[in-house]
Amino acid sequence: MEGFYPMKYDVAVIGAGPAGLAAALEARKNGAEKVVILERDFEAGGILNQCIHNGFGLHYFKEELTGPEYAERFIDELRKTDIELKLNTMVLGLSQAKHIIAVNPQEGVLGIDAGAVVLAMGCRERPRGSLGIPGTRPAGIFTAGTAQRYVNMEGCMVGKKVLILGSGDIGLIMARRMVLEGAQVAACVELMPYSAGLRRNIVQCLDDFDIPLYLSSTITEIRGKHRVEGVVISRVDKDRKPIPGTEKEIECDTVLLSVGLIPENELSKNAGVEMDMRTKGPIVYENMETSIPGIFACGNVAQVHDLVDFVTMESIRAGRAAAEYAAHGEKEAPCFELYASRGLNYILPQRARMDHIDQFLDVFFRVNDIYKDISIVVKSNGGEIARFRRDYAVPGEMEKIRIPKKLLTGDEIEVSLKGGEQE
Repeated sequence: MEGFYPMKYDVAVIGAGPAGLAAALEARKNGAEKVVILERDFEAGGILNQCIHNGFGLHYFKEELTGPEYAERFIDELRKTDIELKLNTMVLGLSQAKHIIAVNPQEGVLGIDAGAVVLAMGCRERPRGSLGIPGTRPAGIFTAGTAQRYVNMEGCMVGKKVLILGSGDIGLIMARRMVLEGAQVAACVELMPYSAGLRRNIVQCLDDFDIPLYLSSTITEIRGKHRVEGVVISRVDKDRKPIPGTEKEIECDTVLLSVGLIPENELSKNAGVEMDMRTKGPIVYENMETSIPGIFACGNVAQVHDLVDFVTMESIRAGRAAAEYAAHGEKEAPCFELYASRGLNYILPQRARMDHIDQFLDVFFRVNDIYKDISIVVKSNGGEIARFRRDYAVPGEMEKIRIPKKLLTGDEIEVSLKGGEQE
C-alpha cells in the first residue's frame, strides 16, 4: 500500500482482558519501552466487566474482589504507564514476521511491526449450532455469557423461567444471578456424570438456591414457535446417547447454554502457529512462547482457566518473556516434550527448554474424570522422577504441579495418574 508506513513497537499485545493487561504491564516493567495493546471492545477489562459477582483475586491479591474490581486494579496500573491502549481496534491479520494489520474508526487501517507479540484474545462460548439439539428455533435461547452481559451490563432480563444446559462456571453463576433477579430456574442439566464447574460454584449457586442438577442428562427437544415454551430432557447412557423412555418435559421460556468454551485462535492458526488438538490452543514452551519465535500466548487462548488469578500469573510469565525476546532475540536451546498420559485430558506446557527453566517447571493439566486418592506420576526415560499426591481431582478444576529443575534430565516427560478410585 503506497504511503503506508507501519508503526513499530517492542511488544504488541492482542486483547485487553485480564491476560492482555497483565502481559503488557509485565513487558513494560521488564524493559519493553514501546508497548501497545489492541482491543476490539470499547473498553478494557474483557469478560471481567460483566462478572459482577465476587470470588476473584483470592490467590493473586489475597482478597475477594468482583470481576470489575479485579480488572480495575490493572487498568489503574496501566494509566500510570505510557503503554498505548487502542480500543475499538480489530486485528485482521498477524504474520510470522510479527507484522499486524488492524483497523479502527479513528485511524483506519493500521500496520504494526512488533519485536514480540502476545496473543491474549480469550475464548468464546460454544453456540447451539454446534450441539445439534432437535426442535424449533424460537427466541429465548442464549449462551450463558450473552445472558450475563444483557443482565449485568445492559440491564435487560432475558426470561422469567429458565433452564440451563451445561454446568460450566458461567452457567452455574447465571443460575444464581437469574434467581436473584426474580426469575425461576427450573434446573441445570449436564451431559456428563459430573459437573464442569468449580465445586464452590455448585454449592453457592445451585445447592444454596435449591436448584436441581441433573447429571448424565441432556435436552432432546426444544419446544415453542415464537418463544421457547418448554424443553424435553432425557437421561443418557455411557456413550452419551439419549435413553428412550427417560424423557421429562420441563416448562420454561428461556434456555441458557453453558456447554464449553473455545479459545479464540483464528489469528494464531492463520499465522501458522502450531496448535494442540487437546487444548484447542497453541503449543507453548515453559515461558508461553509458541512454535513461532517471538509470538507468545497466554490466558484462555492457551488453555481455558477456571480462575482469573491463574490467568494473571501465566500472563506475567508471557509478558516478561516477550520483553526479553524483543530486547535480545531468540536464544537457541535444546528442548524436550511433555506428554499427558493416563487420566489426563491435556498438559501445558507441551515443550520446555532446560536453559530457560529457573528452579522449577510449572506444569498444568486437567483430569478426565472424578478421582479420589490419586498419585500424579512424572516419568522420564521410563523412570519415575517425581510423584504428587491428591485426595481429590475433578475435570472442572485445573491442576498444577511444580517439578524441581534438578530432577529434569532434558529428556521427554510423561505425566499420568496412578491408583485412585473413579467416582
